[in-house]
Amino acid sequence: MTLYPYLVAGAVLLLGIIGIARSRNLVHAVVCLAVAQSATYVLLLAVGYQRGATAPIFQSPTARAATMVDPVVQALTLTDIVVSATVTSMLLALAIQIAKRHASVDPDELRSLRG
Repeated sequence: MTLYPYLVAGAVLLLGIIGIARSRNLVHAVVCLAVAQSATYVLLLAVGYQRGATAPIFQSPTARAATMVDPVVQALTLTDIVVSATVTSMLLALAIQIAKRHASVDPDELRSLRG
């Protein structure tokens, strides 16, 4: 097992978080959040990877491979992609509505929205 995918996931997450913290635009912040969420794909695939393993598809009940990849991790990755796409689309729709109503997407200019 190698540490490389875990380091890549950590670096992508760190880049996304830094982008969110330094963002002066709501659309940029949403894109940085999507980048930070994509680190979870790399992490989940790194957890489920096994060298030399086969896909968990059986031709007959007796013909089994010695090692198989866990399909639950792959299903979790697909679910994570769907949730990420949904969150990103909802946040972009919210940013569009804020831009229409307040003519700005700069968070500093939207201080009047605080309750």
